[in-house]
Amino acid sequence: MSQANNEKVVLDANVLYPAPLRDFLLNLAFLNCYVPCWTEQIQFEWMDNLLKNRKDLKNSQLKRTVKLMNEAFPHANIKNYSNLEKDLVLPDENDKHVLAAAIKSKSRIIVTFNIKDFPIAILDKFKIKRFTPDDFVLMLFKRNESLVLQALENQLKSLRNPPKTRSELLNTLKVNNLKKTIALIKKSDR
Repeated sequence: MSQANNEKVVLDANVLYPAPLRDFLLNLAFLNCYVPCWTEQIQFEWMDNLLKNRKDLKNSQLKRTVKLMNEAFPHANIKNYSNLEKDLVLPDENDKHVLAAAIKSKSRIIVTFNIKDFPIAILDKFKIKRFTPDDFVLMLFKRNESLVLQALENQLKSLRNPPKTRSELLNTLKVNNLKKTIALIKKSDR
């Protein structure tokens, strides 16, 4: 096991929305690849969108997931950031809370699918970078390949209902927009 990485990273709602991607990112955090951060608003956004799109899920199930996330990472839930929002300008005003949380938590990275909503010129003022989940995990893979592979194995072991093969999990993560990461993992498997 490598030394702990104390780099704080804000996970936007859109990367927490798909369960396989959320689980993989959290497995990476469990292995100290980074320190995850989010807010109640971020948690509410992904839950609300998921409930709108998946009628088979119940609010109580997702609240349990959030509770478990907050218990597993007790310092992840950033508070008292809203006063920073008024001075921020972003293409999508609805994303100001994400940047405010990153500033408040002293995070150096925001992981989001909406990179266009976080322009480099604005983030540079705060020494914050933004990555897609794929590019973020690729960066972690290049830092410590064995930990990323261990996170994958940990996720695979946790899948019981239904269980998946390694190949099925890799395909699921690929469908969840980790295409470059999965290609690199498959290449390292050879």
